[in-house]
Amino acid sequence: MPVTTLKKYDLEERTEAFADAVRYFLKRIPLTFANIEDAKQLLRSSGSVAANYIEANDSLGTKDFMMHIKICRKEAKESGLWLRLIDVGGNTELEKKRSLLAQEAKELMLICASIFRNSDKAATVS
Repeated sequence: MPVTTLKKYDLEERTEAFADAVRYFLKRIPLTFANIEDAKQLLRSSGSVAANYIEANDSLGTKDFMMHIKICRKEAKESGLWLRLIDVGGNTELEKKRSLLAQEAKELMLICASIFRNSDKAATVS
């Protein structure tokens, strides 16, 4: 999709879709003690990516925006960790889904890092 056709809040929708996809994935993993604990962390961090991006868009100023984008980046990175730790019990379908979610977490982390860098540059110029 060309950049000119992107809506302002497409990343809000993407981060929410990520959190939703994580929830769908977690309903299907084996219920081991470790998975339950890791799933709780993944559930929180994936939702925090979306919540902090929404907060960034409704920020009170540049510092508030930068803080929420930085948290968004950190939570996306954390989501990647929890996804790597989840044991899918050898299920190839779950492994594929986990891999796709881990890739999305990485992409969201990189997008937020880019937004942060570009916003920081713009803030220091003005």
